[in-house]
Amino acid sequence: AIQCDVSSADGGAACVAEVAKKLGEPRILVNCAGIAIGMKTIGKDGPHPLDQFRKVIEVNLIGTFNMIRLVADRAAKLEPLEGGERGIIVNTASVAAYDGQIGQSAYSASKGGVVGMTLPVARDLARSGIRVCTIAPGIFKTPMMSGMP
Repeated sequence: AIQCDVSSADGGAACVAEVAKKLGEPRILVNCAGIAIGMKTIGKDGPHPLDQFRKVIEVNLIGTFNMIRLVADRAAKLEPLEGGERGIIVNTASVAAYDGQIGQSAYSASKGGVVGMTLPVARDLARSGIRVCTIAPGIFKTPMMSGMP
C-alpha cells in the first residue's frame, strides 16, 4: 500500500508519482479518503472548535480536489483509448451531503462540497477525455464508521 496525505500538495504529488512508477500512469482515481468528527455547533464545552472543522474540510474536500488535479494532469497527457477516453475519476461523497444529521456539520459540508464540485470538474475535464462522477453511499462498515455511535 502507498500512504498518502491527500490534503498535502507535496504529499499528493509524491503519492501519484509513486503510483505511476510502480503501476504506470494512472487512468483511474477512486477518491475515498475521508474523516469524520461528531460535534454539535455548540456543545457543553462551547462552540465547535474551528480547527477540527477545518481539518475535515481539508481532508474530505480539499484532499479530493488535490488528488483530482494531480491525477487528471497526468491522465490528460496520455494517449486516448478507443473512443477518446483517457480516464475516469470516481469521488466518494455521502448521503450526509444531502441529509446531514446532528453533529455532522463539518462532514456534511465537506461531502456537499464534493458533490458541488463534481459537475464543474467533469465539464473542465471532458475535453481531455476524463470522466468524473461522484457516489453518495449511506452508512456501511468502514474504519471511520467504527468509532461512531
